[in-house]
Amino acid sequence: MIEISSDFKDYIEIFLKENSKCNLISHNDEKFLYEKHIYDSLGIKLFFNRYGIDSGNLLDIGCGGGFPCVPVAMEYPNLKVTGIDSIKKKIDAVENIKNKLKLDNLNLICDRVENIKNIEFDIIVSRAVADLLKISQYALPLLKSGGFFIAYKSKKADEEISKAEEFLNKCNSKITDIIEYTLPTEEHHERKLICIKKDKG
Repeated sequence: MIEISSDFKDYIEIFLKENSKCNLISHNDEKFLYEKHIYDSLGIKLFFNRYGIDSGNLLDIGCGGGFPCVPVAMEYPNLKVTGIDSIKKKIDAVENIKNKLKLDNLNLICDRVENIKNIEFDIIVSRAVADLLKISQYALPLLKSGGFFIAYKSKKADEEISKAEEFLNKCNSKITDIIEYTLPTEEHHERKLICIKKDKG
């Protein structure tokens, strides 16, 4: 189990109000908001705990309805979290959620990630955006040397890993960990965090 310290009742209430206006997640998924979205977003706690990280600049590529950037910003106030997505209605909705929760450590950008220039991040995450090769092509140019890219994946990640390995090598990066966890649902969905470190050099 992933230990979660924050009380998410206010967040869930605020999120559901926003979801009724702009469909951030499917209405069928609303009853699993905590298990499939909030809990899954905070799977990254397993990485943070293992590597002793609780601060720095974190980028969430394709943050959509605010996963994982909002739960991560709530749980880790010392992190400076940036969420980016190209869909304005989603960014506007997450901005409303951020303001109601008073999350001063969360910044939101409406743009395509490939348009981000002249900034690097200590940690980059992405959840349910693209296959590992494609998302690594977006993430690694924005990652600091010594930083980590964490890709949230299902249990069927092995094929994606093999396709991405050549590109990772070109970028002086390598997979250091694959952290597994299970969502607290009846189906016991298995999840993996693919942890990629960009070597200093």
